[in-house]
Amino acid sequence: MPVSLHHLHFSAPLDLLLLVKAFYTQLLDLQEGPRPAFKNPGFWLYAGSHPLIHMSDAGASCRSTDASATTIGHVAFACSDITAMQAKLAAMLIPFERKNVPALASDAPNTQQIQLFLTDPLGNKVELNFVEPNFVEMKAAEVPSAQVRRKLPIGIQTFAEIIAQECYYVDKTAQIAKLIADGKYYFLSRPRRFGKSLLLDTIKELFSCNADLFRGLFIHERWDWTRPSPVIRISFNNGGLLDRKSLEVRMLSLLQSCCADLAVAFPETQDPVQNFSEVIRLTARQYKQRVVILIDEYDKPILDQIHDSAIALAMRECLKGFYSVIKGSDEHISFALITGVSKFSKVSLFSGLNNLRDITVSADFATICGYTDADIDRVFAPELPGLDRQEIKRWYNGYNWLGTSVYNPHGVLSLFSERKYRSWWFESATPTFLIKLLTERQAWLPQLGNLTADTDMLSNFDVDAIPTTALMFQTGYLTIDEEVLIGGNYYYRMRFPNREVEQSLYGSILRLWTADSMKDVENKQALYLLLEQNNLAGLKDLVHAFFSSIPHQWFVKNSIAQYEGYYASVFYAYFVAAGLSVIVEDATNFGRIDMTVKLLGRVYLFEFKVVAGDSEGKALQQIKDKQYADKYRADAQEIYLIGIEFSKLTRNVLGFEFESA
Repeated sequence: MPVSLHHLHFSAPLDLLLLVKAFYTQLLDLQEGPRPAFKNPGFWLYAGSHPLIHMSDAGASCRSTDASATTIGHVAFACSDITAMQAKLAAMLIPFERKNVPALASDAPNTQQIQLFLTDPLGNKVELNFVEPNFVEMKAAEVPSAQVRRKLPIGIQTFAEIIAQECYYVDKTAQIAKLIADGKYYFLSRPRRFGKSLLLDTIKELFSCNADLFRGLFIHERWDWTRPSPVIRISFNNGGLLDRKSLEVRMLSLLQSCCADLAVAFPETQDPVQNFSEVIRLTARQYKQRVVILIDEYDKPILDQIHDSAIALAMRECLKGFYSVIKGSDEHISFALITGVSKFSKVSLFSGLNNLRDITVSADFATICGYTDADIDRVFAPELPGLDRQEIKRWYNGYNWLGTSVYNPHGVLSLFSERKYRSWWFESATPTFLIKLLTERQAWLPQLGNLTADTDMLSNFDVDAIPTTALMFQTGYLTIDEEVLIGGNYYYRMRFPNREVEQSLYGSILRLWTADSMKDVENKQALYLLLEQNNLAGLKDLVHAFFSSIPHQWFVKNSIAQYEGYYASVFYAYFVAAGLSVIVEDATNFGRIDMTVKLLGRVYLFEFKVVAGDSEGKALQQIKDKQYADKYRADAQEIYLIGIEFSKLTRNVLGFEFESA
């Protein structure tokens, strides 16, 4: 009985399916066609009249944390014209491996079967088979290569410029299409340097119907390019706004620029709220079309003055009235998207916009900004040679909004440019306000990367009520590790996104807590080298130096040193900032180890105690009594037990004992 392939079926979250659909329609020229009215949404892709690939939405809950996890060994397609296919793969920046299949006795003379191997966005292995008559082997230089390096779009926020300069571009138009199809009013919060401005500019060009910019992208064959819409785009990205009056002047200036771009008469009123309303109404009337509203960095005037609550509150009230215009102009608006870093509560800033859909934490749009692992491996493949792929992931991946984790674009693009693992995103702006807030609130530093929040805590952010977890999450210093449903409430376990954020944040805290930045650098370097050399006697002297470097005046002005967690916090911050692998409250069968450090096959177990008088030796004794070392005996070459006692009186190390286990 002859057997042939009937169809392939992929089941994945919808945002991934959109990427897969774009991949196969572009690669194999398949066409989306009719699909039965199944319960779950999805797509059928046709090869001629045959539905070859079936796709169905499995929901975000099925998402694998392993991008390569699949139940399919590989997918094979019979193709023709290998030269054209290799050129297409090169244009799509898809890396591939080419193999010639050994000939069979039954093969026709001068015929060669050739296979190309690649990977689709779900991590499935794809095999393309060609049978080439009159085959002549091509020289290596004649084979089109996907390893063509392009310009890195560092700092470029204009979609047209990225396309014109042939920069790398990760196609987000499938998600943009879903955004536009699913609703009308949206809000999106993402950390700085995450591609929000580029997203808005791409949407602007789409509604302006600049079709040539979108050739080869998912949306090009799915958009009506004959019906452009007028776009009012407002960005508060530029700083320099010191009070409410300067903000009102800026609002009028931005609206005037919009009118000039649209060739619409600028209203005479000097009230920004009334002016905004008139600009929307006049634009819709002149173009005989509903308008598109795009607002970038909606919260920056507030955040720039967040250190002065009176001015920040005045800014908030001014913006609240301005944004209320959007709801009142509903009949003139077809689509609106507001983006920013923070997510102020609806009551304080968006009380009038109760129809605003917040997609900040949404599996469907989790990757609308940022790069996925699949993007790095496929689009940026030419940049990967010479770099450790796992190190790239450890340093820059990990941001999660209940979907596929993403990389911060600025960090990974800077890595590709400079070829060095550094804190590129963190260095672009020091979070001074956050660090001061953590200090004032006596934050328990070892637990910053293991906090828990609920939906309300992550959503309710305001000038006079800033939860630590919400601030760190919205500004990009924490991300969601896990969502759990307990008693009808959703809870979120938070974590640091990656090594860049964790290591740099603790380093910045240390710089605030120490008077001599040069000594801070020397201490971090010495710490790593001493552990590398296993010099625990030298470590004892260095720990004294940690606390001696903090000036006495700092203790007088700050109450933080009065609580016991402060001492362990300083200790922990140094170890993380030095780039060491650290585990806090490491669970064992007999209790929790205060801190575990692993380096070069060795394990160091630390226990901290704070005493009011003389050294008591209880820290080291606890490690031995509770047999903490047993947890690591099977897999560690060497184990060292270190007990440290801090003095409340001298604010330094009183006892430092160590021994091997």
